[in-house]
Amino acid sequence: MTWNDLVVVLPPLLLIAGGIVILLADLFVPAHRKAITGWASFAPFILALLAALALWGQTGPAFNGMVSLDGYALFLDIIFAGAGIATLAFALRYNESRGIQRGEFYPLLLFAASGMMLMGHATNLLIVFIALELLSIPLYILCGIARRNVESQESALKYFLLGAFASGFVAYGIALVYGSTGAFDLNAIARAISAGQHTDAIVLYAGAGLILAGLGFKVAAVPFHMWAPDVYEGAPTSVTGFMAAATKAAGFAAVARVFLFGMGDLIALWQPVVAVLAALTMIVGNVAALAQTNLKRMLGYSSIAHAGYALVGIAAGGQAGASSVLFYLAAYAATTLAAFAVMTVMSAPEGEDQSIDSYAGMIHRRPLLAVTLAIAMLSLTGIPPLAGFAGKYFLFRSAVESGLIWLAVIGALTSVVSAGYYLRVVVVMFMREPGAQTPALGAAGPARSAAIAATSLLTILIGILPAPLLDTVARGVQNMPR
Repeated sequence: MTWNDLVVVLPPLLLIAGGIVILLADLFVPAHRKAITGWASFAPFILALLAALALWGQTGPAFNGMVSLDGYALFLDIIFAGAGIATLAFALRYNESRGIQRGEFYPLLLFAASGMMLMGHATNLLIVFIALELLSIPLYILCGIARRNVESQESALKYFLLGAFASGFVAYGIALVYGSTGAFDLNAIARAISAGQHTDAIVLYAGAGLILAGLGFKVAAVPFHMWAPDVYEGAPTSVTGFMAAATKAAGFAAVARVFLFGMGDLIALWQPVVAVLAALTMIVGNVAALAQTNLKRMLGYSSIAHAGYALVGIAAGGQAGASSVLFYLAAYAATTLAAFAVMTVMSAPEGEDQSIDSYAGMIHRRPLLAVTLAIAMLSLTGIPPLAGFAGKYFLFRSAVESGLIWLAVIGALTSVVSAGYYLRVVVVMFMREPGAQTPALGAAGPARSAAIAATSLLTILIGILPAPLLDTVARGVQNMPR
């Protein structure tokens, strides 16, 4: 192991080191002052963010080619670090109000984010699997961290059981790909496929299919989506927001690495499958969301639909598809974090009412929060000039350029369908009077207010000025090893 090896994985390494130190230091923090642990957790995330920015423009492999430093990985590092910082900002007061201010929450968040970062750096199937487990296991625990809440326990158990099942698919798929190509390294797999040096095509195809199924669970793509609504609804809102923004990005980081670059020469085989999955995911997610009356559950189905939109970019293939997916993940992360930051204000020690009706007349009670949530809903719908519109535009354009016009049409039509449930939230907030049973809103606090303001500003800026971010993403994809 050389210094260069450590530099390549510096952002996730900082999170792991910070998580270990904070976990040990938390032993000496009194039970009634666990917020100290939360505030200390900002440091590793900020250091990881600064490290990713400082390393921007550098490229190279490490650990015998098992991980890579490139713009693709660093861009994802920035997303995960930013999502972690925003999550900490709105989790501090939320956890306190719900009585779940536990010191282990924050190291687990750091460990999960480190796995997500490692997923972006991975150029070896074994590292992909290790990163998958590193991000998943802390999230299983975080979903059930509200131990006195039956729904939280249920969400953790469902996520764990289905997640373990999905991990088995990935492990078996990796074994089959190795059996056919004799390699775990994505570059070696790409060379073997290109040169026709794999031993059994059926084994290779089966392995690719199993990996796609396992990763499809992580991004909540149909038909691997069953866990998402229940887990989103039952988990603490601070955890749900982080999962919605970051876990999906980590899953697509692996999907893009493995299929667009490791198995890019098999695109004629997997493109129709991914395109059909994208279409089904967009349709099922949006139609099911129409019937929801709980905002968290609605956003659970909405996240399924957005996985379908991102799969459109994967199906498009090539650098254009990869660039559009990364851009969309950044736009979706900012928008989703803004929505969940507002939702954490709707909490109290006795519980939280996340029914859509509980937001009635919010414009009169807390106008800034209402405007922020409205911006998030409009962005998720894909209304210009917000980030969601720009993200969908680039995804659909890449699909059209790849000849998948029918898929772009389905994406556009399902976006129209999504207006039915996103705009319903806006109507309830702006055009209905608060009911007699409408719960009182908690205080946002300075950290949560800063997170709400920052994510809302990003949602607007990405939509108004998409070119700088898209150019950055394109350059990052260009210097990926292939």
